[in-house]
Amino acid sequence: MLDSIFSPFEYDFMQKAFLISIGIAVPMSIISCYLILKGWALMGDAISHAILPGIVISYILGIALSIGAFFAGLLCALTSGYVKNNSKLKHDSILGIVFSGMFALGLILYLKVETDIHLDHILFGNILGLSWNDVINSIILSIICSLLIYLKRFDLMLNIFDSQHATAIGFNVKKLNYIFLAILSLIIVASLKSTGIILGIALLIIPGSISYLISKNFFQMVKFSLLISTSSSLIGVYISFFIDSAPAPTIVLVLALIFTISFLKKIKSSL
Repeated sequence: MLDSIFSPFEYDFMQKAFLISIGIAVPMSIISCYLILKGWALMGDAISHAILPGIVISYILGIALSIGAFFAGLLCALTSGYVKNNSKLKHDSILGIVFSGMFALGLILYLKVETDIHLDHILFGNILGLSWNDVINSIILSIICSLLIYLKRFDLMLNIFDSQHATAIGFNVKKLNYIFLAILSLIIVASLKSTGIILGIALLIIPGSISYLISKNFFQMVKFSLLISTSSSLIGVYISFFIDSAPAPTIVLVLALIFTISFLKKIKSSL
């Protein structure tokens, strides 16, 4: 019985899956809180989709895919910000135009270029097929992102809760927004090989959404988001071994289940 319970930890590919899922969960759960409170959940979605042309172009140029992905995501964020500041369009409309256009460009480039990169791995990740080098690189990026968020935590909080006050006391709000978007792009790049473009969106939105429902202040929200994201990642990877499913979507299903339970309890308590 005990052999069966601990059997997932005996395999090298599962050890890597457990390690990278936790490594990715930490920065994504923290920035998820900022995205939810800022009302920028769609921004995570937009940047995740917009990195596709950067990946393909990196492959053509023979450079690291993460470099192209990062700059493509940053281009999406900067373009969205520029259009917003120079038009009457709402932010969600601009994001829809920019990310759908860049994603379409990425698909066209992908179909035109002969590549050994499987589209499913880009979209949904390949957490069970990673090398230790991939795991280490992703964790290093995750640590960098976590440190950047920690160093800028008070500035980002002030910008979220009272951007007018931040401007009044001398903060460059636009610069803060771009720093935040650069960190977000880097986190998405760090999670690319494990969660892919599409499933990574869930990890950027669901943990913060759940903790927002059940927390009373921001720091409590971050703690709950960290706990929910890391535990769901471990549980999802663990369950996937026994039901023979892909770890990344299993993690998302666990998160969705926790959100459903939290939402129903919130509704019940308000009646």
